[in-house]
Amino acid sequence: MASTSNLVIGTAKFIFAPIERCLNFNRDLNENMKILKKLFKELNAVKEDTELRIVWTFMVGQSRQKKVSAGYAAREFDKQGLKLGQLAIISTEAVAPYERPALSKAYLNLNPKAAARLPGFYVCVGSGGDRLLPDWYKEKGIQLILGNEIVTVNLGLKTLISAAGEIFKFQTLIIATGSTVIRLTDFKVEGADAKNIFYLRELEDADKLVETIKTKNNGKVVIVGGGYIGLEVAASMRINDFSVTMVYPEPWCMPRLFTPTIAAFYESYYENKGIKIIKGTVAVGFNANANGEVKGVAQGWQGQLEEEEGGIKTDGFFKTSMPVFYGDNVGETVFFGDNNPLSPKPKFGSYWIKDGMVVGAFLEGGTPEENKALAKISRLKCPVENLDQLQKEGLLFASKF
Repeated sequence: MASTSNLVIGTAKFIFAPIERCLNFNRDLNENMKILKKLFKELNAVKEDTELRIVWTFMVGQSRQKKVSAGYAAREFDKQGLKLGQLAIISTEAVAPYERPALSKAYLNLNPKAAARLPGFYVCVGSGGDRLLPDWYKEKGIQLILGNEIVTVNLGLKTLISAAGEIFKFQTLIIATGSTVIRLTDFKVEGADAKNIFYLRELEDADKLVETIKTKNNGKVVIVGGGYIGLEVAASMRINDFSVTMVYPEPWCMPRLFTPTIAAFYESYYENKGIKIIKGTVAVGFNANANGEVKGVAQGWQGQLEEEEGGIKTDGFFKTSMPVFYGDNVGETVFFGDNNPLSPKPKFGSYWIKDGMVVGAFLEGGTPEENKALAKISRLKCPVENLDQLQKEGLLFASKF
C-alpha cells in the first residue's frame, strides 16, 4: 500500500494522499480514521505561523466523493484538536459537504413523503454520525468557501486564484480532486449534445433531472451504464412511472463486484419490475427531434467506446443502501441462500475464497449484525477447509469468528 508523500517546492509544502490512502468504502471506517489521523500529524508538523490550511477540492474534475471526503476529514481534524482558522474547504458547489449517494435514489423520488432533501443528507449521516450543518463548520472555525472554482495555482507565492479573481493564501494544500464524469461529447459521439441527456454527479445535476422528470410524465428513459449509479437511477425512474431501458457493455451488471449468479438475481428483479435490459452493447449515437431533444439511441457492439476513450465510467464502490460487499471480486466463489427474485424476502450471499482464505463476502437481505460478521471474516481472512461445508453453513460460518 502506497504511503502519503510530501512535496516541497520553494517554501510550499504539499501533502499528496494516493487514492488507496484516502477514504475508501471498501475499508473499515476505523482504518479510514487512522489514515486521517496520520494526515493531521502532517498538518501539525507545519510551523505555527500558518496563515491558512486548506482542504482544497479542486474542480477541474467533478467527483462523487470529493466533498464527502472533505466533510469527513474536517470532522476528524476537529476531533484531533484543530485550531480556529486553520482549515478551509473550497468547492465550486454552493452547499456544504453532503452524502452523494442520495442523489441517485431518494432525491429523484417525486413523492414529497419519500423524497430526500437537504439538510437531511449532509455528512456524516452516511456513517451513522451527526449531520454537519453549515453552522457546524462556522462554530469550529472552519471556513467554507463555496461557489468558487480555482483556476490558477502559484506555488512560489503559495496562492490560489479563483475564476472570479479572488486570491487565497495557503501554507499546506491538500488536493482532493477525485474522479470525473466522462461525457459522451468527449468521445465525439454523434448527437451527444442533444437536450435531455443527463449526467449525475452533483446536486445541480440531480435538480435538472428532477425538473425534467416532472415535465415528462410517463415518459421513456434510457440508462447508459450498469453500475451502482445506473441501477439506482433506473429503479428511481421506474418508481416515477417511466418506461426504462438499461444499456451497458458488460455481459452482466456490475461485473467488478457481482458474479454472474448474483447479477442474475438483480437483472431478473429489475425485469420483473418492467425494466428492459440490453447487455453487451454501448450507445454509439443519439437522434434528436425538431426541438433538439433526444428521441433515440443507436447501439453498437462492445469496444467502440471503452477501448478508445476508457468507457463510460461511474464510481461503483461508494457505500449506498444497496447490499454490502467486502473485499475483492477475486478467487473462487461459494454461493449460498435463496436468490429467487420472486421470493417474498430473498436472502443470499457469496464468499470469495483464495489460497484457502476468505478474501471477500457479499450479502443481500442480511441484518446489520450479519453484515458486520461478514465484514469481520473478510478483514481477518479466515481460513476455509472445505468449500462444500462452507456452502452448507452459509451465514453460520461467519458466526464462528
